Amino acid sequence: MKIDILTLFPNMFDGVLQSSILKKAQENHVFSYQTHDFRTYADNKHNKVDDYPYGGGAGMVLMPQPIFAAVASIQQSTEKSPRVILMCPQGERFTQKKAEELAEEEHIIFICGHYEGYDERIREHLVTDEISIGDFVLTGGELGAMVVIDSVVRLLPEGLGNEISAKEDSFSTGLLEHPHYTRPAEFKGYEVPEVLRSGHHGKIEEWRKKESLRRTFLRRPDLLESYVLSKEERAWLEEIKQEEKNQ
Repeated sequence: MKIDILTLFPNMFDGVLQSSILKKAQENHVFSYQTHDFRTYADNKHNKVDDYPYGGGAGMVLMPQPIFAAVASIQQSTEKSPRVILMCPQGERFTQKKAEELAEEEHIIFICGHYEGYDERIREHLVTDEISIGDFVLTGGELGAMVVIDSVVRLLPEGLGNEISAKEDSFSTGLLEHPHYTRPAEFKGYEVPEVLRSGHHGKIEEWRKKESLRRTFLRRPDLLESYVLSKEERAWLEEIKQEEKNQ
């Protein structure tokens, strides 16, 4: 996957994209990225990228020309039209499902804005997606883009080095992930559940599925509204409800 990032602060991305799993993914040619300071695409003497909004109001608005020019320059070097994502608090809320969708793309361009907002013509005539990482406002789109990139890259083949890890993540199955334990078996009097130490793979798998369902029911019951329960899971859910009631 190829990722291009339009930003006024290119150096912000180095610490995140050059570390840990993302660094290894680049070394293994899972993805590549390039940052572009779209200020350099401005066609005015002072490389100005923002201006006052028509009609008045607080703040400055990003002008269309530098961003259109930057995207056009990037597209010249690619045959297939890339996905162009605008990071914006007004956008679609980012989900695991969206990450899985974007992981199928070959080329993605991220536009990271600042100031009061974007000239509306950028939204209407340039981007394919508008994404928000939550119902809050950041000083710019860079942190949001990093979150989306991390979430997408880990889903790419060999992105994690273990494809099963991504498939079993919270939200990937529609439920929250089950609890995890590691050695020692006993720590400060707290023990690892006996079933996990039994070596019985069938029982372990059943325990994990049931605990995944329990965690979802207790922490994110809203997810169960769109999740289709199997007959076995419906029975487990009734057991869980009774167990929690009796505690």
